[in-house]
Amino acid sequence: MLFILDPNNPKAEFPSVEQAEIEPDGLLAVGGDLSTPRLLKAYASGIFPWYSDDQPILWWSPDPRTILQPEQIRISRTLRKNIRRSHLTLSIDQAFQQVITACAAPRQTQSETWITQEMQQAYLNLFHQKHAHSVEIWDESNLVGGLYGVSVGSVFFGESMFSHCNDASKIALVYLCRRLISWGYKLIDCQVYSKHLLSLGAEETPRSVFCGYLDKWCKTEPSPDSWSVAGNSTTIPVSDMRHDNK
Repeated sequence: MLFILDPNNPKAEFPSVEQAEIEPDGLLAVGGDLSTPRLLKAYASGIFPWYSDDQPILWWSPDPRTILQPEQIRISRTLRKNIRRSHLTLSIDQAFQQVITACAAPRQTQSETWITQEMQQAYLNLFHQKHAHSVEIWDESNLVGGLYGVSVGSVFFGESMFSHCNDASKIALVYLCRRLISWGYKLIDCQVYSKHLLSLGAEETPRSVFCGYLDKWCKTEPSPDSWSVAGNSTTIPVSDMRHDNK
């Protein structure tokens, strides 16, 4: 039986993530709301919302969990060459609403989106309170790629990415990893498995191990200058982005 969350008590505790084992794919709870306190508590507990317009709010904690340690980002020869030759520019937190809107647009293989209007507003609220952030990729004044997610302690919880030109979302992820490393972040939560993420260095880990990371790193503050470039109106050329040889 699923745990039912009280929508009038956003500070209520979630059930133990081990209870998700009795439901397929890690479904843990239903109901509640998308208030900032509830979302931050969920992420720090290894739980995230995922549902469609015709469903109630559904909360998930899959096992295993897909994670990426920022220093393990894998850059192929082709991607490295594309970065070096790119005419694109990038920024942080300049166009959060545009990024989430682009991520919410149905993909070629999908007729609908899980990023509902209710979800978009909830993450905009997190963004305005400096808990959510975006990376943007630009072709002159056109937004052609990006990603967004939630920051709790030294963990970045990736939510979605999009690309309207070759490698744009990959470039956004590489830049994010470089920034997170410099700020002392320990982990990126990628939520669920995909070949695309694994090709970039992500790996699957048992949920119990993942939650152990969260217990430690969600309580560890990153560098005080984290996200200090956020909202800076100056974009930087993608070709100037520094990376190692991984």
